[in-house]
Amino acid sequence: MTAAANWLGPEEWQAVRLSLRVAAWATIASLPVAVLTAYALARWSFWGKSVLNGVVHLPLILPPVVTGYILLRAFGRRGVFGAWLEQSFGIVLSFHWTGAALAAAVMAFPLTVRAIRLSIEAIDQRTLNSAASLGAAPIWVFVTITLPLALPGIIAGAILGFAKALGEFGATITFVGAIPAQTQTIPSAIYVFLQSPDGGQGALRLVVLSVLIAMAALIASEWVARRASAWVRGA
Repeated sequence: MTAAANWLGPEEWQAVRLSLRVAAWATIASLPVAVLTAYALARWSFWGKSVLNGVVHLPLILPPVVTGYILLRAFGRRGVFGAWLEQSFGIVLSFHWTGAALAAAVMAFPLTVRAIRLSIEAIDQRTLNSAASLGAAPIWVFVTITLPLALPGIIAGAILGFAKALGEFGATITFVGAIPAQTQTIPSAIYVFLQSPDGGQGALRLVVLSVLIAMAALIASEWVARRASAWVRGA
């Protein structure tokens, strides 16, 4: 940590701390919703399932700037939800780090859901049916069987979502801007550095750090998923 602090300048280190904070909250807040969404897409049959699947994956298809604009219109201070949140609870999202967390969560959500959904779909339906035939309630089957067996996918999805949230740029800068110490994450700091004639070195350091974090996240995702899978098989 000390070496990293010495290698990075104060503004760069500030962007790193904010990025970690934003990505952590984006992952924590969205993970329960991602698990329930993945379960619904994997196991339930209902009208509008294709629509839900399309909405979940829409951030992967839309330009990030479009997603950011939609968030600004919906959760900005004059937006329908944004105005209500501010008036009712004093929560401000636009041009605030909480808005950056929301944008990161939205952009990372499809990756998290997909990893968890594939894990749930891989569970043998006969195992779930056996538990149900023995009188177990659906919620009990979900908590005691589905969640433990899907644990590798949940962990992998959370790590991938965290890494995606760390690298989110387009939606974030459109929704909350790049305000130092408020909304300037690693990608937006790189963008700001590149606009300055003498910002090349700062941008390069953050680029190297971003690559290292991304690679570490991918390796950790594989390792943790394998360990969790081995634990589930041995349980």
